[in-house]
Amino acid sequence: MAESQRVVIIGGHGKIALLAAPKLVAAGFSVESLIRGPDQAQDVTEAGAAPRVLDIESADSAELVEAFTGAHAVVFSAGAGGGDPARTKAVDHEAAVRSMDAALEAGVSRYVMVSYARSETDINTVDPTSSFYPYALAKHQADRHLRGTSLDYTILGPGALTLEPASQKITVLDPATAGEVMSNEDASKDTSRENVAEVITETLRSGSAVRATVNFLDGETAIPEALASVSS
Repeated sequence: MAESQRVVIIGGHGKIALLAAPKLVAAGFSVESLIRGPDQAQDVTEAGAAPRVLDIESADSAELVEAFTGAHAVVFSAGAGGGDPARTKAVDHEAAVRSMDAALEAGVSRYVMVSYARSETDINTVDPTSSFYPYALAKHQADRHLRGTSLDYTILGPGALTLEPASQKITVLDPATAGEVMSNEDASKDTSRENVAEVITETLRSGSAVRATVNFLDGETAIPEALASVSS
């Protein structure tokens, strides 16, 4: 596999990353997954990726540049998991920003961020005293920084994540109204993690949705068709 087709996944032991790795390999990429510890390596290997122990929370810019150099794309699928505001800021915002800047320094232009559907609007609607607010703030700030870079980014905003198998069909939401849709008690808000993995793979396979935000739910439109309609 040519070095130019290597994809580096940050947060390589996460549920979405483990689903995405074999799909990316099947699409013709090689995958290197960054993980926190060697105990996670077997799961990553079984998913078809090459594990690399590099804790995104503590990794400095030079380590990230080394990991990214020569890659085709970087996928950020890491997260602190909530519960600790300081760690949420450290991983979901600060480490994410370091990875963006390191990708630029390493000469990697393609960058896919796994965010969430309300990242553009929750910052204005969630109570700052809520336990969810640090996550909303961190993701909002990371996404905003990414949009200000020269990277060929795609920001993916799934809804409420489920463990359902991929339908390979989604509905793309307007970023400006995604928060309203997600607040509608009568509307389905689910997105299969495996559909997220399918969308990651399709964006990199087809080169679609460059410098665009794709907020989406499980839906009725085939993923390639849905992504082809997204404009930057």
